[in-house]
Order: sequence, then structure tokens, then C-alpha cells
Amino acid sequence: MSKLVIGPHMRLQEWVAEEKGYFEDEGLDYSFIKKDRMAKLSIKSAEDLPKDKISGAYQSFEQGRTCDVSSACHWTVNKAAAAGHGKLYAKAYSVTPAGIFVPKDSDVKTPEDLKGIKITVGYQSGSHYATIQALEPYMDGSDINLHFGGMLFQRIELLLDGQIPAATLFGAPMYLAEQLGYRKIIDTTFMIAAMAQDDATEEDLDKYYRALARAQADIDLRHDLYTHYFEQDFPERFQKIMDTRSFGPGERIVFLPYSREIYDNTQKWVDERPIFDTDKGGHASYEESTIQ
Repeated sequence: MSKLVIGPHMRLQEWVAEEKGYFEDEGLDYSFIKKDRMAKLSIKSAEDLPKDKISGAYQSFEQGRTCDVSSACHWTVNKAAAAGHGKLYAKAYSVTPAGIFVPKDSDVKTPEDLKGIKITVGYQSGSHYATIQALEPYMDGSDINLHFGGMLFQRIELLLDGQIPAATLFGAPMYLAEQLGYRKIIDTTFMIAAMAQDDATEEDLDKYYRALARAQADIDLRHDLYTHYFEQDFPERFQKIMDTRSFGPGERIVFLPYSREIYDNTQKWVDERPIFDTDKGGHASYEESTIQ
């Protein structure tokens, strides 16, 4: 049996499970890929790019990730799995804290103030969907002005350099922005799902998640013991200005099913909005698209 190749994505659980030997306890033969292909897909820009130069999490699945299991926002994993780019592991999901942030001296004080303001997000990535979902109660969809400026570290770099007025951030970069005095205008917390590729067996995936469950309990009890692991995911520029001792736990894995109802409602929500072209984003059934 080949190794399960794991693509960590800036959360603590994998590193805690490795530190504590939980993968070995489960008998899992595994390896990590520390740098995800997504970093090469996305172009950082404070300008509006032509559509053929915009890419994000969905495109990373479309073009093929170099691992057996990895994660992204549940909207993208749902649509990518439904298009045949892997299988959504439906025995658990995650929730990550997130929000729309502005500089401390910004005139934006309320969600309503974001009407027409460019908000930098990742294309067809968690921040894209989450920003729409968070702002729809406050304004018409036509007033939500999204700017696709790159993936997470590229967005926070643009924000810190004063090149953009607002950005949607999540997890550890969100904690860094708070630490540096940036203001959260509205919470955009969202769900994350795991995608398994063809070489991943259900047995190995179950072992992987049993190890993560033990790690999650450790993080719940004393997350402060493990936030130093966030440092290894940040580019050197940010490591010089961050103090992970004040960071929260970030993404939390929920060991409940990503149910058929969640799957179908997510498909409906995405399809009702101009996020995908009509020929993109799959519509296969829950049974065809998931490992349950």
C-alpha cells in the first residue's frame, strides 16, 4: 500500500498529530507536502485582472493537486467533487474563523459602509463565497464589489502595503491582521471540506481523521502550546512581525457528517449566484461525489 500524501493547509491539527505520534498509532503510512500548488496558480495584483489570469482554489483541483488528501472551502470542494476532480470526504468538515478587514484609519465602520468598496478575495476560494454570503443581508449583490487579488498571503500583503482598501482573511493571517491593528468589519466564518484523490483509500482517510480527532482535543484543551506551528506556514516577511503567542486556535474540525442536505443546499446556493460560468462547477449527485 502506498503512502497517504497529505497536503496541510495552514492549520494546527496535522502538526499536532505528527508531534504526538497519532498517525503512527493509527498505523498510517503518510508524508506531507508543505507547499501547495495553489501558491503557483494565483497572481498577486492590486488591479483587476483579465479573467484568464485569475485563478484560485477551484482551479487547483481542476489542474490537479500533488497530494492524496487536502482541504479547501466547502463550496469549492463541493463543486469540484461534483465535477469529478476528486471525492469529498463527508465524514467530517471544518470551520475557520474569518472576516473582512480594513486598515485602522479606514472610513469604513459598518458592513453597510462596504457598499461599492473593493474587497480583495481569492477567486472561487473561501473568501469569495464567504464575502458574498456575509454581505447579502446588508446590500444588493450588485453593490458587492469583489477584487480578485490573489490567495491568502498575497491578499494580506496587499492589505499591509496599503494597496487595497479591504480584504477577507481567515485563520492565522486573520490573527496577524488583528495583532497589527486592522479592524474586522464583519465576521465571515465558513466551512471547509476535505478532498480525496483516487489513490487515497477510505481506510487510510479514516485513520487520518481519527488521528486528527485526537489532535483536535489537544488543541481544544491548550491551543497555546501549538500556535507556534503557524509560523512555518508564513512567508519570512510576516514571521518578522508576528507573535503567535497571541493567536487563537484557527480552524476547528467538526466530526459530524457533511450531509446530503448540506451538499444539496450548497450546490443550490452557488448556482443561484454568478460565481461559475455555466460550463464550470459540477452537478453530480451526493452519492457520486462523496466518501460517506
